[in-house]
Amino acid sequence: MTKAIHPVAGAVALLTIMTFWLSTVLSELLSSAALVATVKSMIPWGFLILIPALMAAGGSGFQLGKKFRSPLVAVKRKRMPFIVGNGILILIPSALYLSSKAGAGSFDTGFYAVQAIELMAGAMNIVLLCLNMRDGLRLAGKRPAPHGTAD
Repeated sequence: MTKAIHPVAGAVALLTIMTFWLSTVLSELLSSAALVATVKSMIPWGFLILIPALMAAGGSGFQLGKKFRSPLVAVKRKRMPFIVGNGILILIPSALYLSSKAGAGSFDTGFYAVQAIELMAGAMNIVLLCLNMRDGLRLAGKRPAPHGTAD
């Protein structure tokens, strides 16, 4: 069961974060302040999907990792504190702050400074989660290692 939950939960988490990130960028670049406010107010509601998905992916990954002694598992484990810390210390507080500011129509310097930090932290989590997904696929034998390396 854990083998089935882990990739699904990881994919849901990654797609949710990518949706938050792309929605933010596209609304800022292509639309009105009203749509930006709507996007920023919807992101905290997305935590109802994201947080359980991350918990399921992390918990199932921890269980699966007990069975493997691969260097890939060690690398995935090393990434996790950065992903979690980034989410808890930067992304969630930023999303709540930006939702509040956007809801008040306050698109000031503070809003854009925090949004820039949020976008960078979000991009970092997307990259780290993609790397974990790639390594998970390699562990599952669904993606070969690059030529010239021995995983």
